[in-house]
Amino acid sequence: MTDDQPVRRALLSVSDKTGLVDLGRALADRGVELLSTGGSATALREAGLTVRDVAEVTGFPEMMDGRVKTLHPMVHGGLLAQRDNAAHVAAMDAHGIGGIDLLVVNLYPFEAALARGAGYDEMVENIDIGGPAMIRAAAKNHAFVTTVVDVADYDALLAELAAHDGRTSYAFRQRRAQIAYARTAAYDAAVSTWMAGATGQEIPRRRAFAGTLAQTMRYGENPHQTAAFYTDGTGRPGVATAEQHQGKALSYNNINDTDAAFELVAEFDPASGPACAIVKHANPCGVARGATLQEAYRKAFDCDRTSAFGGIVALNTELDEETAKAITGIFTEVVIAPAATEAARAVFAAKTNLRLLTTGGLPDPTSAGVAYRQVAGGMLVQDRDTGQVSGDDLKTVTTRAPTADEMADLRFAWTVAKHVKSNAIVYAKDGATVGIGAGQMSRLDSALIAAKKAERMAEALDLPEPLTKGAAVASDAFFPFADGLLEAVSAGATTVIQPGGSMRDDAVIAAADEAGLAMVFTGMRHFRH
Repeated sequence: MTDDQPVRRALLSVSDKTGLVDLGRALADRGVELLSTGGSATALREAGLTVRDVAEVTGFPEMMDGRVKTLHPMVHGGLLAQRDNAAHVAAMDAHGIGGIDLLVVNLYPFEAALARGAGYDEMVENIDIGGPAMIRAAAKNHAFVTTVVDVADYDALLAELAAHDGRTSYAFRQRRAQIAYARTAAYDAAVSTWMAGATGQEIPRRRAFAGTLAQTMRYGENPHQTAAFYTDGTGRPGVATAEQHQGKALSYNNINDTDAAFELVAEFDPASGPACAIVKHANPCGVARGATLQEAYRKAFDCDRTSAFGGIVALNTELDEETAKAITGIFTEVVIAPAATEAARAVFAAKTNLRLLTTGGLPDPTSAGVAYRQVAGGMLVQDRDTGQVSGDDLKTVTTRAPTADEMADLRFAWTVAKHVKSNAIVYAKDGATVGIGAGQMSRLDSALIAAKKAERMAEALDLPEPLTKGAAVASDAFFPFADGLLEAVSAGATTVIQPGGSMRDDAVIAAADEAGLAMVFTGMRHFRH
């Protein structure tokens, strides 16, 4: 075997016809014989190219609505034969099998059908059989055969042929083989995941994950870690689907934080008013609703101005000029919103280090999905936390019931707490967070930190007292002891929302009653680790 292998005969069979004619013409100009099937052959012929039908090579017509056309020894023998193996060459000669040096295949658009919500029967018909079989055969025989599965690689193929006088190098074929196997793996992952859902298998025996490279990064969480960003093809609005209007490429931490911010702000329906979330290190440092978007930003910013510096700002509605001007008052890493006016974009244009992303929509906080996390030797998989509580779910457990205004703040605080790393304590007042304690090993410490942040902001804003006075407080899980609750009382909270379910609920309820608090149980917790 020599390192470089000539391309004399190519099989082109593609679902996506983009660039097919240009590729076919370039190959024909090099004297490459073209084999093809169905619509691909038609497109090439209509462009004036000479094409031989695979049906002519196999001696069998396409049948069963195209389900059977390339599954034949005349095709697979041409792909799998080792050119330096005398027995293989003899078999080719004995059966009239011609070698296929180049395979260009892209698969039935299964993922596209899935994205548009096709029905079960249509999904089944979009499961490609012959394509993956040929791809795997050609990639296995990469010592002799070049495999191309992505339209994006056509130019690289032609450049390789030009550089090697109509041949391809072993390194090039190796790389294309890896890409080919990754493509069939991703395709099979999409099929198996869809079928598990379609047949009601919540926990299938085997689960496959796949992604498409969107960005190679300078480093990961830290400079000594390599990193890349892959999209999953679901089309969920967010950082993966966003258009970036300005600024340098997003970093690993930028993407992680921006996703956390946008998923949080999406909890607030824009039909009920503008909302803003400011996130730092994947934790919110301020969240608010307002009569205007600018007001929502200002209220969120005033929760913790120190932490907001260098943070991520997420908005639930179109970014306007006045809000853009307010945001540029401090250094901000990323702003993400469904849209931005031209005037707002012009304001940001002067801030070259600020990245502006628009998504065209908000992710649905109630839509089902899968979250997974790698651990040593395995993968943890769970449903996305789509848990919601309605008014009927809330149970008042104290003598005093919350007022309507208190209940509004309780529900706001509870929504935010869902997106705060556990142990989470969130104080809220008038539709804005006024103190957030996140990620502590004890709930008491989170309550203390949240109150301390509120005290610091009261001093910075020259307020007579912290905004935790008269606030609602949310705890993402139950209070195991009354101490955390009593810290909220010390901070001035008047009402509490928590899941309940502790062995000491009675003691906690008694402490709330003694302090004159109104407390409601949700019956649902929101751990976020």
